[in-house]
Amino acid sequence: MAKDLNVTVLLDVYGQLLTEKQRFAIDMYYNEDLSLAEIAEEINISRQGVLASIKQGEKHLAEFEEQLGVVKRFRNINSHIARLTEILDKYDFAGKDEAAEIIGEISNEL
Repeated sequence: MAKDLNVTVLLDVYGQLLTEKQRFAIDMYYNEDLSLAEIAEEINISRQGVLASIKQGEKHLAEFEEQLGVVKRFRNINSHIARLTEILDKYDFAGKDEAAEIIGEISNEL
């Protein structure tokens, strides 16, 4: 099974909406890089049960993102911040430092 590392971002944002078993299995698989057998032993279920939990959890995470779009909006905001930072770096004008500070504050809040 190929790992989609985007799942880790979705897990950070929507993980609390999953069942405990799904959240734990996905976390162990993606973040701890454990095998299905290792996870199965840890939570005392079969390898197939672990795989089913991971697949179901991934499906739910994708559905949450499709419905809510939090990660997409976060990435768009970060992209706009990067573009604004590039523009600020090109020009020298009154208020540049203040604008850069505001952009930094916005970035820190994300």
